[in-house]
Amino acid sequence: MNNVQSLEMLKKKSRNKRGTWRVILHDDNNITFDHVINCLIDYCSHNEFQAHQCALITHNKKRCAVFVDSYVVCESVRELLTEQGLTVTLEKDDKHNSKS
Repeated sequence: MNNVQSLEMLKKKSRNKRGTWRVILHDDNNITFDHVINCLIDYCSHNEFQAHQCALITHNKKRCAVFVDSYVVCESVRELLTEQGLTVTLEKDDKHNSKS
């Protein structure tokens, strides 16, 4: 596959993924709070307070939106967090997409 074909595939994929997306962190009893907090600081640009609050919300509510952006950016963040052992998914952010 050449660069033009790759670019066209990326454009087509991004058309289907327009709007705002969220990275959702899911509770996992095998990962320490410190590791979660450090990952949120390193990969989601949270400050220490934000990261700690998201870790607590995830623990208590079993899930928490930890990052919001375009699909492509969220997918990159999801991959990084997954590589660190965190359980994360993506979902469309309907709150930000209702005006689209």
